[in-house]
Amino acid sequence: MSSTSDDFQMNDKRVINAWALFDWANSAFALVITAAIFPSYYVAVTDETIPFFGTEISNSALYAYAISTAYFLIALASPLLSGIADYGGRRKFFLQFFTIMGSMACLSLFFFKGMEQVALGTASFMLAMIGFAGGLVFYNAFLPVIVTEDRYDSVSARGFSYGYIGSVILLVINLLMIQFYGSFGFPDQGTATRVAFLTVGVWWIGFALIPFRRLPDDARQKNRPDMFKQGFRELKKVWRAVKQQPNTKSFLFSFFAYSAGVQTVLFLAATFAEKELNFATSELIGIILILQIVAILGAYSFAKLSEWKGNKISLITMLLIWMAICLVGYFVQEKAQFYAIAASVGLVMGGIQSLSRSTYSKLLPEETEDTTSYFSFYDVLEKVAIILGTFTFGFIDQLTGSMRLSLLVLGGFFLIGLLLLLRVRVVRGQSATVV
Repeated sequence: MSSTSDDFQMNDKRVINAWALFDWANSAFALVITAAIFPSYYVAVTDETIPFFGTEISNSALYAYAISTAYFLIALASPLLSGIADYGGRRKFFLQFFTIMGSMACLSLFFFKGMEQVALGTASFMLAMIGFAGGLVFYNAFLPVIVTEDRYDSVSARGFSYGYIGSVILLVINLLMIQFYGSFGFPDQGTATRVAFLTVGVWWIGFALIPFRRLPDDARQKNRPDMFKQGFRELKKVWRAVKQQPNTKSFLFSFFAYSAGVQTVLFLAATFAEKELNFATSELIGIILILQIVAILGAYSFAKLSEWKGNKISLITMLLIWMAICLVGYFVQEKAQFYAIAASVGLVMGGIQSLSRSTYSKLLPEETEDTTSYFSFYDVLEKVAIILGTFTFGFIDQLTGSMRLSLLVLGGFFLIGLLLLLRVRVVRGQSATVV
């Protein structure tokens, strides 16, 4: 791991707050763009079918494919980015690069008004996603640089809380802008929505300037030509070890299957609501706010269930709820019914992600020192699951013309994940190590 300048002091309060403020900055994209506003806007301003390399493709399928393609590029680059973060001595440079790319792409979404700019809107959204995910690699890599190990958990939690608070504040502002567009001087809701895209870009780059200024500069190092190979070597090393650990291997296969469902639902729920149930953007923002509030209760409740009955029972319960969400979603016809589904998603959304990570931690061999490699493998696996889930959703949608059938297929991912999870015994202290 590369060093920083000699005069840098670890556990500096100003640096820690600046680091956490980066989460405040970039979480606005994750909540406002990917979850709340852009999916429904994309479907609303584009035609039902879009010409695509000599064929016709539904707008919702193209949106799903855009996510798949962005995450394919992210997954492909992940070993190289991880190698740079760990060995390249260029954390700050690449943190700035991906942040600028992502925020500028958000700003360019302002010019996406309809079919004439559909290529611009699709490409800008993909670039913003790559900027967001790429920046996270280097943001996370700063944690062991700025604080000592005994403060990892508390500082990481501070970043998460900053991100949640900041993104919700901006989402509420955007909701008011779109709902009462006339009072803000906008001629229509479409203009107000496009200005909301601008606010995300400005918020992202604007607040990121503070961590850019306060985070330590990396010591200059010579470029290592084997960084890309090093990233792949780490992944292969973990896979060789995992194959000797039946519990861990079964859990990872289960995690891969149900993550394809979880992440796809989170990415495409708003598209489904707009296209199948005619939700307005302002209504969807309200749903997302409710979902965020319920998610806090859900994460706390399933953490308590895990303490009481164990991680496995808690995960099984959530997977059953996810399967019910997909099944009920297939039949939903009324907006009121979708509000109930959204509340159910919120209930299991945060819990399944946090408990999956903690369960994986418990399955790692006690003597494992190189946990970073294990979690790099875990993160890449999740990215590939997103590719599979969103591509499958788009393919079924395009093939059948029904997003409802796509939702049923996602239910199949949860079922596979459940069946694989039943084989897992969550017992701490396996003997295999990464070798």
